[in-house]
Amino acid sequence: MADAMILNAERRERAGKGAARAARRAGRVPGVIYGSKKTPENISIDPRELMIELRKPGFFTNLYDVKLDGASQQVLVRDVQLHPVTDRPVHVDLLRVDPNTKVTVEVPVVFENEAASPGLKRGGVLNVVRHTIEVVCFATQIPHEIRVDLTGLDIGDSVHISRIGLPEGVRPTIARDFTVASVAAPTTMAAEAEAAAATETPAAVEVITAKKPEEGVEAGAEKGKEAKGKGKE
Repeated sequence: MADAMILNAERRERAGKGAARAARRAGRVPGVIYGSKKTPENISIDPRELMIELRKPGFFTNLYDVKLDGASQQVLVRDVQLHPVTDRPVHVDLLRVDPNTKVTVEVPVVFENEAASPGLKRGGVLNVVRHTIEVVCFATQIPHEIRVDLTGLDIGDSVHISRIGLPEGVRPTIARDFTVASVAAPTTMAAEAEAAAATETPAAVEVITAKKPEEGVEAGAEKGKEAKGKGKE
């Protein structure tokens, strides 16, 4: 179960672009809390506090207790708009949740036990197909990360979602057994295989071209015989 962290907020009495700009001029990040069939609430947050949380892993999968007007409400960050030049947050959207709220979130994938993979030991390359996996679960059951064990993986092996043990109540949004990662052959092995294939191709061509002169000679001999026959007639 995800532990909630704390965000301190102040209420904004007015909505709209003008009120949001006023909050930014005052050194705050405007935002809104919505969901749970309640009236949306306009808020503002200290940008330094928000940046600290934004830099933490799993920012969009962490639960937060927003302290507002002496009360607390649990939320999940759904969107953060960043300034195109400074990358500083300029607006934040927070979704109210409770233990019965089901959400769809992208959970980061973490790979472990690389040293126990024979393929990686032999110089293979870990080809990560999905750095995150989208799952559906209750808001209080969001995993911080999904761990993938690479033990025993050899070159050519793949890890599918069916092999990964997801927490109870957490399921991927994709129904098929998709690939999360695979161990590919090292670049040198791939280059050697391509070189071998390239050397085999000309040999096959030579065999084909070697037959053509023979066919041509036989055809010429047959024409010569026909010409002699016509001369005798």
